[in-house]
Amino acid sequence: MKFRCLLLACITLIAACSKTSDQPAASSAKGTIGVSLLTLQNPFFKVIGDNITAEAAKHGYDTLVVSADNDVARQSNQVKDFIVKKAAAIVLSPADSKAIVPVIQEANAAGIPVFTVDVPCNEPGVKIVTQVATDNFGGGKEAALAMIEALKGQGGKIGVLDLKQVESCILRVKGFKEVLDAHNAKAAQKIEIVSELDGGGAKDKGYKAAEDMLQAHPDLVGIFAINDPSALGARGALEKAGKAGNIVIIGFDGQPEGKQAIKDGKIYADPIQFPDKMGVEVVRAFLRHSKGEELPPQMLIPTSLYRQADGKADAALK
Repeated sequence: MKFRCLLLACITLIAACSKTSDQPAASSAKGTIGVSLLTLQNPFFKVIGDNITAEAAKHGYDTLVVSADNDVARQSNQVKDFIVKKAAAIVLSPADSKAIVPVIQEANAAGIPVFTVDVPCNEPGVKIVTQVATDNFGGGKEAALAMIEALKGQGGKIGVLDLKQVESCILRVKGFKEVLDAHNAKAAQKIEIVSELDGGGAKDKGYKAAEDMLQAHPDLVGIFAINDPSALGARGALEKAGKAGNIVIIGFDGQPEGKQAIKDGKIYADPIQFPDKMGVEVVRAFLRHSKGEELPPQMLIPTSLYRQADGKADAALK
């Protein structure tokens, strides 16, 4: 009898333990948000991904963050994988806003809400719930104002290191040109864009493009680069050519390395972005959408112009 009671007690205890071990499964994630970012080699996108993960976890969602490595075919396969896994939502920074359309349409057909972050997809035939991004057009305007400020009323020839396959970068250059056009319409000393080359959004490609630019136009007075890596690459090319003190560089982003270069006087200024805010806001946009709330087509985060004085006051820098 005692043995039967003891056996019954053991069975009850085992059942209780099994029930306890099952509890995490009962409170498992509400779903997974699939995230494909342009490239996690760029710290900017790493910050976006990390903040998406942190904010999603606060609300009970898992995340799967992957790098497209600037390859639209790779990104398309990543999105297909998200669809197969029945993701709760898909967040993209498109490697190519046009070429990514077919796979976004597949996600639309599967009923999975798609959001874009930093890089938009404004192509016809796709449904994007909302775009969370920097005000890239406004940031481009700020970059032009910084160039005008740095040249101190003097005109001259400048170059642009662009990235034409990425719409956010196209908007930066567009805003930059709009302000320069307005400036040149009334300025005695005009600032003339004489070269636009693909800097690849990367330090090595920015270096090579800036070298080519200098060979074709040795009398340049300024370069606008669409992000910090290409701006830093341009700085390297100027140093090699012995022209680092003669040519103004305006970057874009506000990555730690870019900010340090601004503090050190290697880059004049950056319109800085806030990738941490982007990551948080795209998750909040998904949560609002999941509750049936209507969202605007885009949610823009303004840039802020960061100069050397800001760098010197920045405790995060050396």
